[in-house]
Amino acid sequence: MDNSTNTHAELIKIIPQHDRLSRWQPIVGDETLALMDHLASRDPNPVPRQELSRIQEEAVGILSKCVPPMSLPEQATGLVIGYVQSGKTMSFTTVTALTRDNGYQIVIVIAGTSIPLLDQSTDRLKRDLRLDTRQDRKWLRLESRSIEASDCAQIESALAEWQDATIPASRRRTILITVMKHHKHLQDVCDILAKIKNLSAVPVIVIDDEADQASLNAKVNQGDVSTTYERILKLKDHLPHHTFLQYTATPQAPLLINLIDVLSPRFVEVLTPGDGYIGGKDFFVDANKFVCPIPTHEIATKNSPLNAPPDSLLYALRLFFVGVAAGLIMEAGRGNRSMMVHPSKKTAGHQENFEWIQKIQKNWLSTLESSDRREILEDFKRAYDDILTTVPQLAPFDKLANRLPEAIRGTFIKEVNTRGGKKTPLIDWKNNYTHILVGGQAMDRGFTVEGLTVTYMPRYAGVGNADTIQQRARFFGYKKGYFGYCRVFLENDVKEAFKSYVRHEEDIRNRLIEHRDTGTSLAEWKRAFFLDQRLKPTRRNVLDLDYMRGDYANDWYTPKAPHDSTEAVNHNCKTVEEFLSKHPLQEDENEYNRRLENKHQKGIFPLDIVYSQLLVPYRLTRSGDSQHFTGLLLQIAFHLEHSPDAVCAVYKMGGGKSRKRETNDRNEIKQLFEGRRPKVGTPVYPGDREFKEEQIITVQIHTLRVEQDQSNFINNVPTIAVWVPQDMSREWLVQEQGGAQ
Repeated sequence: MDNSTNTHAELIKIIPQHDRLSRWQPIVGDETLALMDHLASRDPNPVPRQELSRIQEEAVGILSKCVPPMSLPEQATGLVIGYVQSGKTMSFTTVTALTRDNGYQIVIVIAGTSIPLLDQSTDRLKRDLRLDTRQDRKWLRLESRSIEASDCAQIESALAEWQDATIPASRRRTILITVMKHHKHLQDVCDILAKIKNLSAVPVIVIDDEADQASLNAKVNQGDVSTTYERILKLKDHLPHHTFLQYTATPQAPLLINLIDVLSPRFVEVLTPGDGYIGGKDFFVDANKFVCPIPTHEIATKNSPLNAPPDSLLYALRLFFVGVAAGLIMEAGRGNRSMMVHPSKKTAGHQENFEWIQKIQKNWLSTLESSDRREILEDFKRAYDDILTTVPQLAPFDKLANRLPEAIRGTFIKEVNTRGGKKTPLIDWKNNYTHILVGGQAMDRGFTVEGLTVTYMPRYAGVGNADTIQQRARFFGYKKGYFGYCRVFLENDVKEAFKSYVRHEEDIRNRLIEHRDTGTSLAEWKRAFFLDQRLKPTRRNVLDLDYMRGDYANDWYTPKAPHDSTEAVNHNCKTVEEFLSKHPLQEDENEYNRRLENKHQKGIFPLDIVYSQLLVPYRLTRSGDSQHFTGLLLQIAFHLEHSPDAVCAVYKMGGGKSRKRETNDRNEIKQLFEGRRPKVGTPVYPGDREFKEEQIITVQIHTLRVEQDQSNFINNVPTIAVWVPQDMSREWLVQEQGGAQ
């Protein structure tokens, strides 16, 4: 410990930054290096050094995009995305340590919407920053539930240290405030900050954990402001010099809120999980053997209640207890093994399942300790054989069966909710090796279940909000060492929703990474990604801008108003001319074409060339046209990722001769395609729609004379129609954010 007053030797490590959005170069000093050493040596669960290097580098990258500590007062908002249960807390703890190394004077962590979640985040910060065990006083720690007016004096004293040149940086205190995401707690912190003078010179980092929950304006569609959102805005107003970091695993809501909202992020960082992480791809893509079905008739509903525990619950419990018995043999009871039963958000279902499991525990234990246990052991043997398929090194069944009474007897069963007006209970993971937790929303977002192996979720997908469904996935996490014991019991539609979400999640992460690497603001990112039609991206009450959904399959894309903008028409003329000059077409040798006065022309080209040189540069300004066209481009880009050698047919309709089209009262083209003619007799022209290749993308280039009325017309309007074959089906969502796109 440094006892001097004016000097201090500090190890500083500079991590070079190559991100184009980086605003400055943070250094890695003593505080961060000490955190890394602690994480590498902690017991249990030390973090490998290679993984720590990644965590540190990503944290430096995040801080480099924040408002620099020595700059003029300014505010910024950034988005940090990780997978569910993938280590976001460790990331923002590392960012917190870096703030001290780099001269930020206040860190505020908005942690959880309940006392248990607040305690969970606060305890992790205290543990990993060693706040209760270290001998120095580099941190002044405050909590929202105990903060009071008298704390203002010590905050002002700590801030004054940063202005005193006689106090070395190593002895200046950084203020760390943890606050529950609740309007009263936020107001209490605001009241303290309001009493402090000249905060404009104080650099601050605000970390909003689970930022898509409660923080956003839930009354935006009513032209009003929700209470928690209002308090967060008030908190920001008290801090002229800060960056607001939104941490979440489900970024749909922050990405889709209006760009003019102060909580709309301007930069993004996508976190990389460690090698031991088990997520959606592991459960729902790579290995379906870990997901077990719950039959529909075994899920309780209002009209069809259950009178006894269903067979699937009994089987899930057998799997769990077999895994516990194996853990007692292999791990000698170190760590934890847990099961989560997640029936619904209504507490009545929790109580019913809780009582069932208690009775099952008592009956099975009594039977196993009796002489008549042959039949029950046969049931456990079937569960054993199931686990043996994913844990080949499992102990022999006879040896494991002898530990089943201990496994069942030692299991602590807890109902986790606020039934009866009680507070959500805290779980002491150290008291028991084995836990079964029964609950609903309290075990959704942000709640960590230690050693979770078996999840039983007898519920339907509900309204289908993608982010809500994903936040129920408490069974994700760092489970590589015991993944073979993991099973997830789901109703089939919920299973399919998770599978769809995994595809959506990978798509949105990849698109955000690509955009991040361009070095442009997140405001410029096209809000366009794949999402199954059965899922909604997020709750509607936080969005004041609508979005459009679609899927082109065995269908044509045609714009309604390619003539909307003179600037776009001129741009598209140039785009089409340049493409055709590089890729000339030939007269289409077609029996219908030979009878046309102006014959169509055709060429077959690599799809990636048509996509990049013709479709991507083509501009549409009418909102509906543009959003549908963006969705089409998403489908083509996805097809190219999987079929890079795909080809495309291109037609120049009528040889490029101008074709007259009329508009309706919305100034939209009534009908782009010329129809079949004559309807009877010969010769027959089958109509423009028939000029396509059934199995590949087909692009038609039309040149139109758009007549808005008898005296107003627009000549030479290049218009693109695109045929998409059935096997390129892919459901997408697109939202336009005004001029920002």
